Amino acid sequence: MENKLFTNTQILSWLQYFAQNTELDLEHVKLLDITRKNKNLIPTVESHKTVLVFTEAGHPDIFYRMFNAGLGECLVVYNEGSEPEGPIKQNKVYDMINRGINASAGMLIVNPEARNTFKFGMNNKAFATGSVRYVGSEIRGIILNKMQICEGKNLCIISGESIAVEAALMNGEGTVIAVEYNQKDRATMEENVSQFGLNNVEIIDHVDEESMNKLPVPDVTMLVASASMEQEVTCLLKQNPAMEFVIYTLDFQVAAAMPDFFARMGIGDIDLIQVTISRLGRKNTFESQPAPWIITGKAGA
Repeated sequence: MENKLFTNTQILSWLQYFAQNTELDLEHVKLLDITRKNKNLIPTVESHKTVLVFTEAGHPDIFYRMFNAGLGECLVVYNEGSEPEGPIKQNKVYDMINRGINASAGMLIVNPEARNTFKFGMNNKAFATGSVRYVGSEIRGIILNKMQICEGKNLCIISGESIAVEAALMNGEGTVIAVEYNQKDRATMEENVSQFGLNNVEIIDHVDEESMNKLPVPDVTMLVASASMEQEVTCLLKQNPAMEFVIYTLDFQVAAAMPDFFARMGIGDIDLIQVTISRLGRKNTFESQPAPWIITGKAGA
């Protein structure tokens, strides 16, 4: 059994403590233990009005990172010490940016402006600027839909930076492996991970057995078709013989060849679509955006 810093009994004690000492409605409180791997604090606070966070001592920049993410107006309800006892204190995040956590404890973070929804098909302006040319938000939304993301799935995303970010925001219980071959793209991906406060993203620079063996086995892989695609798919199928694939390409010849390629690799249940997006331009005329093909399949199907 996993050795946890906070047991069920301790969690219940903290809930009872806050219930007795605040007037907050705890009916829909979200529990988040960030002492455990893959737990994203900032996205969770953004999407829940009340979060009970369990953390160990340390995290010197935890409130600064929240403030930098636009959460400065959130209310932090806490006490001093590591036990659910003593007087309650309340401060806005912006009043706490110069302090860290002084003891392993629970704290409530209240965000009245919480979305209560996932960020899905985010505007490209939300991502870090850099070397990456991000796919359009509408196309990204369709790709994420095709990936059938649910809590706990491990995902591998090759050269799909903004897709990796949104997938990580949606799936706090699983690992997102972001493969970035280009050094500048990796730097942009790292900036996005920091900007969105993501703890469930692993960035690697290539796909082979050595690099993948150190990481959780992916359930789904999304990749941009390239010259290295066959090597990537072969390696990933060794990791998971039942892997699901979502492939993106702007090349008609590559798209046309995908059914034969999938069949040769033992991937079935093939679906191939083309997505066309037109946007109203400055002269009141519709301008067509790049129209990619998206191909899905599952190994062993």
